[in-house]
Amino acid sequence: MSSAWSREWPAPRRVASAAAVLVMLAPPFYLDGYWLLIGILAMSAAVGAIGLNLLVGSAGQLSLAHGFFIAVGAYTYCFAAGESEGVGGGVDVVGLNLPPLVAAVVAIGAAGLAGLLFSPVASRIRGIYLGLASLALVVLGQHVLFNAATVTGGFNGRPVPDLTVSGFELSGDDPALNLLQVPFGERERMWYVALACLCGASLFAVRLLAGRPGRALALVRDNEIAAAAMGIPVARHKRAVFVLSSLYAGLAGVLLALAFHRVVPEYFGLALSVDYLAMVVIGGLGSVFGSVVGAAVVTALPLLLSRYSSQLPLLAQPGESGVDAGVAARFLYGAVVVALLLSEPGGLVAVVTRLRRRPTPPPPRPPQQPTPRPGSAKDLATKGEAT
Repeated sequence: MSSAWSREWPAPRRVASAAAVLVMLAPPFYLDGYWLLIGILAMSAAVGAIGLNLLVGSAGQLSLAHGFFIAVGAYTYCFAAGESEGVGGGVDVVGLNLPPLVAAVVAIGAAGLAGLLFSPVASRIRGIYLGLASLALVVLGQHVLFNAATVTGGFNGRPVPDLTVSGFELSGDDPALNLLQVPFGERERMWYVALACLCGASLFAVRLLAGRPGRALALVRDNEIAAAAMGIPVARHKRAVFVLSSLYAGLAGVLLALAFHRVVPEYFGLALSVDYLAMVVIGGLGSVFGSVVGAAVVTALPLLLSRYSSQLPLLAQPGESGVDAGVAARFLYGAVVVALLLSEPGGLVAVVTRLRRRPTPPPPRPPQQPTPRPGSAKDLATKGEAT
């Protein structure tokens, strides 16, 4: 795989990626909590978008159940790491009180197990049929989240325990920590947790796509009959990529739960799955970097519109009737999706690549004097003068 890695991810691109990671280490020292929260949510969503892009962009398997697997990761973490207690409304929730790091691993594994249970269906159908079949998981998940109150907390949801390692809170502010005279609270610490998970998820996906599994998935996406004729186990690859996508979704669910500090069922509906589809389409199908770009656009846009809604026309203020920031954001990136599908189906990454590779026009050539043809009037006149 090393030769494929070098070929698909050349040295200049690796240097640029390393430089980008180094730049991403600096924001907690300069930005306030609001901008850090946007970055944390964007990086957490990018992890899930990479997993969905492996399924949709690289394997050609449409899924509308990504929000369900994200919910499995988020709620399993709360159940595994939480304690049994009473919450508002007299509902008692139960928890296993496992170490948070172990609970995170259990949550990711639970999402992968849910994907494994559904993978036989994903290996037999594809396209819109798989999309409709996966939609049933979202409906089932919403019913369970609202009614299994002892585990999920019902309509009120349940709090999210902090992620701790040896007593040090990675998603909290205990104990107090100062680096270079900058207090590192919960958002500064979560920034680096989300960044580390995003780097690991991106690196694994890039190496996967650069090797034989990635080429096999691309062939399965383009022509299943040709892939089977070449000896590729099509059904097994479909099941494997569906499970892998579910594992990514589980990790994203844990990160989003830690960022929100509370999980509620309304967040994990069909709209969340549609948002993730918009991320991979806007960024670019089959592109890991495109998944990150698409996640940043879809996540940050409603938050920025909400922050500056008082300065933007035609946007309703919180509590007023009309088009609020969330609805306006969906209109905007919906229009972006339509524009990209009509002009550049490869997404924003393909647009940038095309602009970078656009050839410069050659310099204008100086005008040349026409060469007289033999037997022309000028030649005859010259011959007459000579005689």
